[in-house]
Amino acid sequence: MSTRTWIRDPLAIFTANDDDAGGGLVLDGATIAELVPAGSTPTVPYDSEFDARSHVVLPGLINTHHHFYQTLTRAWAPVVNVPLFPWLVNLYPVWARLTPRDLELATTAALAELLLSGCTTAADHHYLFPGGMEESIDVQVSVVRRLGMRAMLTRGSMSLGEDDGGLPPQQTVQEPEVILADSERLISRYHERGDGAQVQIALAPCSPFSVTTEIMKESSALADLHDVRLHTHLAETLDEEDFCRERFGLRTVDYLDSVGWLGPRTWLAHGIHFDDSEVARLGEAGVGVAHCPTSNMRLASGICRAVELEEAGVSVGLGVDGSASNDASNLILEARQALYIQRLRYGAEQATPERALGWATRGSAAALGRPDVGELAVGKQADLAMFRLDDLRFSGSHDPLSALLLCGADRADRVMVGGQWRVEDGAVVGLDLEGLIAEHSAAARRLVG
Repeated sequence: MSTRTWIRDPLAIFTANDDDAGGGLVLDGATIAELVPAGSTPTVPYDSEFDARSHVVLPGLINTHHHFYQTLTRAWAPVVNVPLFPWLVNLYPVWARLTPRDLELATTAALAELLLSGCTTAADHHYLFPGGMEESIDVQVSVVRRLGMRAMLTRGSMSLGEDDGGLPPQQTVQEPEVILADSERLISRYHERGDGAQVQIALAPCSPFSVTTEIMKESSALADLHDVRLHTHLAETLDEEDFCRERFGLRTVDYLDSVGWLGPRTWLAHGIHFDDSEVARLGEAGVGVAHCPTSNMRLASGICRAVELEEAGVSVGLGVDGSASNDASNLILEARQALYIQRLRYGAEQATPERALGWATRGSAAALGRPDVGELAVGKQADLAMFRLDDLRFSGSHDPLSALLLCGADRADRVMVGGQWRVEDGAVVGLDLEGLIAEHSAAARRLVG
């Protein structure tokens, strides 16, 4: 029999759906059994209580775009001051030296950092499979299960090398039949369906400048066959727009349509350089967009039209992107960056803390096709992020929810996934963080040496 717990009387609570839960919520095992209105007590029986009077309670935050392996190349001097294309050209040969142990350490570091920032579900875009790295996604699955998070692990790919007019070096690309066979293997072995899924698989050819139209079309057909989602980078930079015009004779959204991707299975990383008609087409098609504000600023790529995309019907979520272009894996800080950069485009009235937190929760869940997470509501998964406001940075603040972003919260005190505490008192349960940092740092030095 499951145990019911009342998370009672929080300092503040954000449900992502405007429901009144000022009195907290009752958890029944892995799901939410009741929202308790302010000043009330539960109507369902409960076995235990957790006093949340010192906590701001949010749905577990959801990261819609990442590259876990890139935690090994943060702040690498040769690419600190360059935009996307030269940044990639310099890093591809370094990443091609990855080993399975490197990836295991990098994934552990990325997920631990995400957990500590209040993130409970993360999407990763892994597209590098050099010799010896054929089971990269398998490595990531094992880390996700060990840390107890949820993940959308995408089987990325690169099939258009520099010899054929693409950007990646030849040693990083694969043949289409290899990509598709491994995609089917991963879906069959790991993809979970339905509420409460821990591991899901999506198909993710990397970008217009690193894959052929053949692999884009075949991936779309395979996704339809197995009912899984599709992910790619699109409209991140003007260089990419120029590449699509020169190679395909199309703008990016026309290219997306031409390969069978303009539909509700698809969510796109970045999505910056869309015109008005393209924003409308994406909304009509039910496409999602992962807004990655820190990476977009770091690489000087531009500002996503997040408010207009959302109002057009696009599911807008947040992504920290790779930890070599961010250079962090902190989702609550990403929500803060989204708030501020969107204010530059739309003004303070339209870009509010509640809207930014909505992108990090409900919007991100919709982009990943996860109706069971991203909100605090009866029947949803018991995924929670809880923050204390007793640091000096919060002293003098008045509205607890706004203070999370305006005062720069960067670490959750407690995080729950499916009714299980995965972060307690600001520490990842069962993780030797000091040991991880030592070995991860050593691997990073070896990789760039």
